[in-house]
Amino acid sequence: MEPLQKIVVLDFGSQYSQLIARRIRENGVYSQIVRHSISPGELEKLSPSGIILSGGPASVCDAGSPRCDPSILKGEIPVLGICYGLQLMGELLGGKVERGRKREYGRAELEILESESPLFSGLEDRQTVWMSHGDKVVALPPGYRSIGRTDNCEIAAVADERGKHFGLQFHPEVVHTLHGKKILRNFLFRVCGCLGEWNMGSFRRQAVEEIRTAVGSDKVVLGVSGGVDSSVAARLLHEAVGDQLTSIFVNNGLLRKGEADEVRQRFDRQEEIKLTYVDAEEEFLSALKSVGDPEEKRKIIGAEFIKAFERAARRLKNVRFLAQGTLYPDVIESRSPTGGPSATIKTHHNVGGLPERLNFELIEPLRNLFKDEVRRLGEEMGMPQEVVWRHPFPGPGLAVRIIGEVTKERLALLREADVRFIEEIKAAGYYGKIAQAFVVLLPVKTVGVMGDERTYENVVAMRAVSTEDFMTADWVRLPYDLLAKISNRIINEVRGINRVVYDVSSKPPSTIEWE
Repeated sequence: MEPLQKIVVLDFGSQYSQLIARRIRENGVYSQIVRHSISPGELEKLSPSGIILSGGPASVCDAGSPRCDPSILKGEIPVLGICYGLQLMGELLGGKVERGRKREYGRAELEILESESPLFSGLEDRQTVWMSHGDKVVALPPGYRSIGRTDNCEIAAVADERGKHFGLQFHPEVVHTLHGKKILRNFLFRVCGCLGEWNMGSFRRQAVEEIRTAVGSDKVVLGVSGGVDSSVAARLLHEAVGDQLTSIFVNNGLLRKGEADEVRQRFDRQEEIKLTYVDAEEEFLSALKSVGDPEEKRKIIGAEFIKAFERAARRLKNVRFLAQGTLYPDVIESRSPTGGPSATIKTHHNVGGLPERLNFELIEPLRNLFKDEVRRLGEEMGMPQEVVWRHPFPGPGLAVRIIGEVTKERLALLREADVRFIEEIKAAGYYGKIAQAFVVLLPVKTVGVMGDERTYENVVAMRAVSTEDFMTADWVRLPYDLLAKISNRIINEVRGINRVVYDVSSKPPSTIEWE
């Protein structure tokens, strides 16, 4: 979807690039992350109202450090350079950057030298900001002046004479910069002249129109799981093309208790969206037999899903489009906008390769949205709260919440433990306060005593995390009484489990899921 106004973020490898984009969207302005090497011609086609240069781990003093085309910094489009972005502006425009003798990380006190600057409008002269840099600008390019400094950095904020190009040595996008959101708002509305008219209502109207134009009278097939992404995509596509859409739901046998029936009922009866149901439980479990490695499990599940989906899709006639619930973070990560290397933490479960195998054209109606925006779109379309705010569930399902081999017996144990955990946190009013909660079945047994008998049974771990963006997460401090109640229910009601533990690790260093 292409809104009339947008801010383009040039990504130089910062861990905060997505956060910058999210902060912009929170103000009702569309944002788009692009690679730092984008050509001026490509950038011009995007018609940005403003450009932000992200931070990054490199040093502009090093040969081969990432650069953008210098002409981008000399035009009429407003520019804001953040950290590395400021240093790059200094380097490319004729200033001087040096390695700092004292690296600066953490909180700092910014003294604003020009309170009348549009970037600092409405702010007091001293501000708490968050620094994370080694290099610093020591001589300004021609036509630039310093408008802010800290004890360790004389040039902590800069502006050009025209008042269109700015640079900040600190990070306004992080919460530790107390009034960073205000600074970004000033850039958006006072410098770039944005109107803040981008919202889920406008996105919905434009998306429906563009889907109808693209699809015409042809048919669309969509894989659904019951999760929020595919459910919102299905509702949006159905609103646009009605019965031209067929959803395919593959039951891989790795779902939570009662989930397959719940999804079928919701799509068939409540949503009135055509649904093809594929029961592939035996195929998946057979392929997973004796497999314990998590990455191998993910690859097997992905391959089995493609086979099951492909069989179902080929039975449909005259289908031209394959729809996917791809979100913006998936697009950014898969395209690697910085062009640099990245480690594979875990393989994503998706339908990669299917468009070519089935000779379908790909349509991704949510590809420009973050997760929270997808939820708001679901609310905008009147979808039930229990669907919109459902906790994320991994594509490989319970297979990655069973450490070790996946069997019917181990799946049954995990389902019963998990449903009791979720029931109790819902009853206690915690479900909506938690970003993700689940139970993991561990590959160990421990000694216990039940009645007068010695037991030797399974251990499960409960996990509940809070997070805004799933890039970092903290464990939720559930009340001891609630934890005790859940533990008692699981041990007393689920035969085969005699010990329950609670995961108190954060991300990083841990991941949210165990596998």
